Amino acid sequence: MTGTRPFKRALDRLQTAGFRPTRQRLGLARLLFEGEHRHVTAEQLHTEAMGADLRVSLATVYNTLNQFTAAGLLREVVVEAGKSYFDTNTSDHHHFFLEGTGRLEDIPGDDVVVQHLPPAPPGTRIARVDVIVRLSAEQGEDR
Repeated sequence: MTGTRPFKRALDRLQTAGFRPTRQRLGLARLLFEGEHRHVTAEQLHTEAMGADLRVSLATVYNTLNQFTAAGLLREVVVEAGKSYFDTNTSDHHHFFLEGTGRLEDIPGDDVVVQHLPPAPPGTRIARVDVIVRLSAEQGEDR
């Protein structure tokens, strides 16, 4: 039998990042990484996990998302106080945020040019610049 193991992509990502592939980690990684790039909140991922019969607490989802972010598997995009999305696309890029619907869309990194950044404080360096362009639907239109 020469087929690909189920969950191979998720398993490979976990192992490459040095994580022990527990059932919960593997299940969440599969939901996050087996498809296209996406933006997801912890609450959305928790709902998906429950729908996939993955028994996991919301606290475990938050902990796992934070661990994956610290390991470089995800990027956290803070759109407002207390509201974060986790992005499976870790390449250099920015975001459109549609206020009202909460939809987040990628903007290629080369499409945004930031000039005249202030110097970083002593003992620090600029690691990355994240731009969030906030959108609102025009009167009578949905995007």
